[in-house]
Amino acid sequence: MDLHAGAMLVAAGIVGGTISSLVGGAAIVTFPALIATGLDPVVATATNLVALVPGNFLASLYDRTQLPPLDRAFAGLLAASLLGAAVGAILLMLTPVSLFAAFVPALLAFATILFAYARRISDWIHARAAAQGGEANRWSGSAAALLPVSVYTGYFGAGAGVMLLAVLSIGTRGDYRSANVTKNLVTSLNSLVAACVFVAQGKVAWPATLTMMAGALAGGLIGARLAQVVPREAMRALVVIVGALLTAIFAWRYWFAP
Repeated sequence: MDLHAGAMLVAAGIVGGTISSLVGGAAIVTFPALIATGLDPVVATATNLVALVPGNFLASLYDRTQLPPLDRAFAGLLAASLLGAAVGAILLMLTPVSLFAAFVPALLAFATILFAYARRISDWIHARAAAQGGEANRWSGSAAALLPVSVYTGYFGAGAGVMLLAVLSIGTRGDYRSANVTKNLVTSLNSLVAACVFVAQGKVAWPATLTMMAGALAGGLIGARLAQVVPREAMRALVVIVGALLTAIFAWRYWFAP
């Protein structure tokens, strides 16, 4: 890896780490940068996930006061998420990326819509529980939705942060900051599980991984700080815009590009 490629990966890591910890969607910057260095798509996918693990985890620790309590319901949510990431990583080792990539635009579109209406959906869930004489566990409907998203995170991961933020926003009653820091924690844990599979299979390009990781660590801190001070509604609008942009980009890449 020459100096130019190294500088490009560090810069992509900073931008991607900021985007990842702030709203999700880092792969829109990091994945193409890895492809540009000559890595094949499977190795680039594995390398991208591994490189972003420390930055996401650092971002979750930076704003850890906003994490939900580690009760039985949330622990169950994490367990389902980790299982999904492991399954996704194994599937990536067994099948070509293109087989699943065709579903990416539809998944991103659904996630963007889900996030845009997360507060209304959350209010409806709790209103229904109250009408039935009880309070629904706020994570009760999230595990089932999080499992396939986690499978996708371990399998390909591009835009997974947007989908995770959408699902977790329901459990946090539309609170962006809480949903975002929880997303950073879940993303880092999912990616760590997937990374173990990729490393065992020898699919990680370590020079590119460590170079991009250095930039992503700095970007993770930048994004975590911005998430504390940027107005919630502005962030909600930004997430929807990022989700729509990712949908359009991946739809062109996988559905329409020659």
